[in-house]
Amino acid sequence: MDFSLQLTQYEDLSRIQFPAMACLCEVLIDSADASLALRLGELARDEARRIEHKFSRYRDDSVVAAINHAAGAAITVDDETAGLLDFADELFALSEGRFDITSGILRRVWRFDGSDRLPAAAGIDALLPLIGWHKVRWQKPELQMAPGMEIDLGGIGKEYAVDKVFALLAAQFAGALLVNFGGDLRARGPRSDGSAWQVGVEKVSAGQPELLSLTTGAIATSGDSQRYLLRDGVRYSHILDPRTGWPVQQAPHAVTVMAASCVQAGVFSTLALMMGSDAEAFMQDQDVPFWSMR
Repeated sequence: MDFSLQLTQYEDLSRIQFPAMACLCEVLIDSADASLALRLGELARDEARRIEHKFSRYRDDSVVAAINHAAGAAITVDDETAGLLDFADELFALSEGRFDITSGILRRVWRFDGSDRLPAAAGIDALLPLIGWHKVRWQKPELQMAPGMEIDLGGIGKEYAVDKVFALLAAQFAGALLVNFGGDLRARGPRSDGSAWQVGVEKVSAGQPELLSLTTGAIATSGDSQRYLLRDGVRYSHILDPRTGWPVQQAPHAVTVMAASCVQAGVFSTLALMMGSDAEAFMQDQDVPFWSMR
């Protein structure tokens, strides 16, 4: 993958872009200092690359690969990985088993490519015994799973990377900045002219503006606009219920959340979709701004 930086400068703003984490990443800083922008861009790129390398399920040399290839043996993990596993454990309990990092194995049978091809029920049922965080022995720093089980941190990985990069840059630069990884973003402001960041988002409801003003905080959207199946007039979202192996029914097409951190915004938007018909009621209890589309 090409990790080169692209710098675009405006009168009082610098934009640095680079590919990582299967998306286009960008950093905006409230400064026209090119050398500063490139230095911060390099920090952002290198941190994104480190996190992707460490936690990607697609790399044979990642921590996730080592865990998934353990074949039933116990694995001792480092503090950063342990923190993510603790967080996943909390989310599993909060969602009553809906958010489950062992459910990524379902991608073996589900292909959300916009077609009408549903997997056979027998194929889904065959994978269910390999799913269930409650079946995992997690006693920090040691993790042990049954042979054939896997973890997948993709549900929190990109948002985690945004927050880590944001913290890294915020410690180096005192001005306004925005970190955006494929639409999951976190910002600090206001800008030097007193204005907020204007963030373009996917319009998920009639009442939502296409531009959101963000001074300090984060925004994330989860939805099925790109990944779904359509069969006999029924739309199947890529949000799967790990307890059944099938897509969640009666969920909004998309939920956008504004929160203090990108991880918080991303988790709320994903959990809302997992709640199906109760998505809006769930979000109303969270005391954060949100928009949904049905």
